Amino acid sequence: MRVETASGQGQDGGLVATPLLSAIPFVTGRFDTLTAALDYAATGETGFNFHDARATLQQVYPYAQLAADARAQALSVLGLPVKPGDRIAMIAETGAEFAAAFFAALYAGVLPVPLPLPTSFGGREAYVEQIRVQLKSCEPVLVVGPESLLAMFAEAADGLAPAMGWAEFAALPKADLPLPAIDPDATAYLQYSSGSTRFPHGVAVSHRAVMANLTGHAISMQMAPGDRGISWLPWYHDMGLVGCMLSPMAAQMSVDYMATDDFARRPLSWLTLISRNPGNSLSYSPTFGYDICARRISTMSNVEGRFDLSRWRIAGNGADMIRPDICQAFVDAFASAGFKAGAFTPSYGLAETTLAVSVAPMGQGIVCDLIDERRLAGEGFADAPLDPQKPVRYRAIVDCGVPVQGLTVEIRDGEGKALGERNIGRVLVKGEGVMQGYFRDEEATRACLSADGWLDTGDMGYLVGDHIFIVGRAKDMIILNGKNHWPQDIEWAIEQLEGFKAGDIAAFSITTPQGEEAPAVLVQCRTSDPDERARLKEAIRGKVRAITGMNCVVELVPPRTLPRTSSGKLSRVKARALYLAGEIVPFDVAA
Repeated sequence: MRVETASGQGQDGGLVATPLLSAIPFVTGRFDTLTAALDYAATGETGFNFHDARATLQQVYPYAQLAADARAQALSVLGLPVKPGDRIAMIAETGAEFAAAFFAALYAGVLPVPLPLPTSFGGREAYVEQIRVQLKSCEPVLVVGPESLLAMFAEAADGLAPAMGWAEFAALPKADLPLPAIDPDATAYLQYSSGSTRFPHGVAVSHRAVMANLTGHAISMQMAPGDRGISWLPWYHDMGLVGCMLSPMAAQMSVDYMATDDFARRPLSWLTLISRNPGNSLSYSPTFGYDICARRISTMSNVEGRFDLSRWRIAGNGADMIRPDICQAFVDAFASAGFKAGAFTPSYGLAETTLAVSVAPMGQGIVCDLIDERRLAGEGFADAPLDPQKPVRYRAIVDCGVPVQGLTVEIRDGEGKALGERNIGRVLVKGEGVMQGYFRDEEATRACLSADGWLDTGDMGYLVGDHIFIVGRAKDMIILNGKNHWPQDIEWAIEQLEGFKAGDIAAFSITTPQGEEAPAVLVQCRTSDPDERARLKEAIRGKVRAITGMNCVVELVPPRTLPRTSSGKLSRVKARALYLAGEIVPFDVAA
């Protein structure tokens, strides 16, 4: 069997991927609903292409077919019956079935609610409970997903809503009704923000807000004919759903996908897909994705013979704190394959602003601002007179670019006063793309969204001109003796010790039995030797003492113990809560 890859190179298969060019005029910013954007994209030849873990093309799904399937399934939705604004929860599997169901709900005037797939940690019970809590929040009329997971999400939906697989959903009887007109100001979908610092809330965004943010995103990234997307990001996260599914569709761009689980098993297949693309590649990843690839390639020879990354125009970086050292390691590993450091495109965003708040200028790459750590600890400015007896340590803060079209950013202090340039404070955003609010949670909405439309992101940062620099989460901050300590710094220091890596450590503050605040770290440990554990704990204490000047509580815990959000990010707040409740049980070094 012959398979035709996105670049036209033959493999066994017979499938031919959707082309680079749509054969219709490139349009962005014209439409005010997602359905109108899909209707236009469907008149062209581009679409989605799904690949397996070895980057072999498995399914081709042109936008024309997606629109036809979604419109047909929308009639099934209308036959349930449903009211405008009702919800359909759907397990966000990367594939044609989810895409069709998502747009079917939109065409029917109901809200699709993407929910996560199971992760490799937590187990069945934790996943079922997570889905059940989200279902209680959104109260759907139906839950759909892959047949392979039906037993789990049906258990989660028991007593709350009917549950069925993709095939049964697609085969539901069709209503003899016209599809409704879609109100641009109506809620389009609910996005459950992964939220590292609190339990996820259902973010409600209107069609108009989504389309405005997609337009700003496209302008910032200078999208144009000849661009092609490549992604492994999950569709239940805003970067995967909005940035890598809705955004390319709204720009009539073809996309090559591989499932997130497949990326985890064979990360270099991501780079294989990029190498095959004859056009300009646009592909995003959190920092850890670049880290995995750089580590995997470190023992491989002939990198330039295996990959061609010279046409990777935008190597987007976001979703977590951007690590310059990891980005440099990726450049070092793949420069011989044509990767250009200027392709790195840092950005900043959150589900509460649909997706993007800011994007770095094209070609700028990773640009850092070196900030005196004493300033980050609330002790003044980097340009203040320095005590020669106290050597200054700097932290590199990455430039996350300028606000996308339609958004305004301010930095404010705890009293709500706007701060000047280079003053660290809370990041607030206003304008097109900001959410309507958290679904059925007025209290949480009022806590972060003011009556005049300013969204408190919960992040801390500062401005240099119109460029945004993010230094951490306000609620993650560890405050000791009046100084601010970012947990990412403590975690990074411990990662430098042999045997630990990103994701192994959770840092937070606790109150000691003496009533004093102290830093605590939970560290996933893989050794069973008691003497080695004792040595590791002392080494960790020394590292943290060097950063904070204080002794800390160090607890070694089993691998896969630390909790994560639906998007796979470390949840420090949940780790702290589980530890204090006794649900995370450390190793006993003396055992």
